[in-house]
Amino acid sequence: MTTLRPVSTVEALAAALRERVLSGDIGPGEAVTEQESSARYGVARPTVREALAVLVHEGLLRRERNRSAYVPEVTPDDLADLMYVRLPLEELMAGALAGRRVSEAEAALDRMGGLSADAPWAAVVAEHMALHEALIAAVGSPRLDRLYGTLAAETRLGLVRLRDLYGDRHELVAEHRELLRTIARGPEDEARRAVRDHLRWRES
Repeated sequence: MTTLRPVSTVEALAAALRERVLSGDIGPGEAVTEQESSARYGVARPTVREALAVLVHEGLLRRERNRSAYVPEVTPDDLADLMYVRLPLEELMAGALAGRRVSEAEAALDRMGGLSADAPWAAVVAEHMALHEALIAAVGSPRLDRLYGTLAAETRLGLVRLRDLYGDRHELVAEHRELLRTIARGPEDEARRAVRDHLRWRES
C-alpha cells in the first residue's frame, strides 16, 4: 500500500508559484509580493514568506535587500554561457552511456509525450529536467550529479523560453527521442555529436 504524505499549505503554495514561474505566467524581472500572493491564494503572509523562501532556495526567485522577491532574468548571454558549461558535462554523460538505454529517461520522455495539450508548460519543464537528470544519474558519478545540479535552476528558467520556440511540443519530444536513440545505439563519437547538436540553443 502506498502512503500519501500530507502536503502543507506552504508546500502547496510553493508548488502553485513554481508552476506559474516555470510556465512563464510570472515573467523575468516580475515581482512576487507577499501582499498580492496572500490575497490571491487566501493565505497568511507568513505562509507566503515561507513559500517564497522555498523558491528563493531553489533559485527560481531572487530576493535582495529592500526589494520583493522576483523572477531572475536569464539573458541570451546567460543561456550561451549555460550551454557552454553544460556541454562538457553532457558530453561526459554521452560518452559513458553510449550503447546503453536509460529506462528512467525514456519514462520521463513518455510522460512528456503523454501530457495533454492544455497541460501547463511547467509540466513540460519538469519532465524535460527529469529526462536529462536521469541520463546524468545513470553515469553513476556523484560529482557529476552535483556539478549538474548546480545548473538546475538556470536550466529550468531557460526552458521557459522554449514555450515560444516550440509551437508544437511534440517536436520537442521527437528531438529528445532521437537523442535517446542515438545514445543507446552508439558509438561514443555519435553519442557525443548528438549531445552537441541537441545543446545548440534555438534562436527565437
